[in-house]
Amino acid sequence: MKNRIRMAAALGAVAALGVAGFALAQAQAPAPSIQDGIAEYREMLADGNPAELYMMKGEELWRTARGPRNASLERCDLGKGPGVIKGAFVELPRFFADTGRVQDLESRILTCMQTLQGIDTDREVSSRGYLRGETANVVAMATWVASESKGMRFNVPQAHQAERTMYELGKRAFFWRAGTHDFSCATCHGVDGKRIRLQELPNLTGNPGDGVGFAAWPAYRVSNGQMWSMQHRLHDCFRQMRWPEPKFASDVTIALSVYMGVNAKGAASAIPTIKR
Repeated sequence: MKNRIRMAAALGAVAALGVAGFALAQAQAPAPSIQDGIAEYREMLADGNPAELYMMKGEELWRTARGPRNASLERCDLGKGPGVIKGAFVELPRFFADTGRVQDLESRILTCMQTLQGIDTDREVSSRGYLRGETANVVAMATWVASESKGMRFNVPQAHQAERTMYELGKRAFFWRAGTHDFSCATCHGVDGKRIRLQELPNLTGNPGDGVGFAAWPAYRVSNGQMWSMQHRLHDCFRQMRWPEPKFASDVTIALSVYMGVNAKGAASAIPTIKR
């Protein structure tokens, strides 16, 4: 009987040592971080990105003769000469002499639709029609154009005085507090380490945050099954801050894009991306 008691005690001690050793190993092993989990989630989402369908639609629209003038956009000048697509996206917004304006990708596409195809974009394109008609077409074409610069580094120009002025205007708009909630863009995107629930809020005042913020749009939004361009993203930020809704491709949205685009200098474009 005594031998049985001693044997049970010995086995209990061995089991206790095993549990302690396992617990120690668990404590010493690095626990997966929230960021690791989010990165794995995004990697799984990226497998079969629906944005590819929008890219295909955008390229087809770009090359198809449409509008009152029955013309394609293949002669559209996005800043690198008529018809040159590759590398144009990472150098936008920029100043265009023919319009006398600093334009981002979407507003430049509108200009080409007007001048080459004769489409009345003032009537056909609006900030509330992202899933309909010509507004949806602009988003699809912007997605394709942007994808042609994938992997290239952002280098938004500041050579022209108008470009430098828009940068300063964009910076002021970024830090301007207004609305019923006294919010600014910087409230969420002005410092490192902020998040809403599990959603990180990149610091858009410089890299690397701006490289995963500004440089990640157009993107496919899984939560609502929509393709969003930067104009769409900015409009939703205005909505969340309870600010007045801006006009599609308005100067304030372009100025904000100039500010963020210059801050993203050197970041590689990953378009098209996929977002939660």
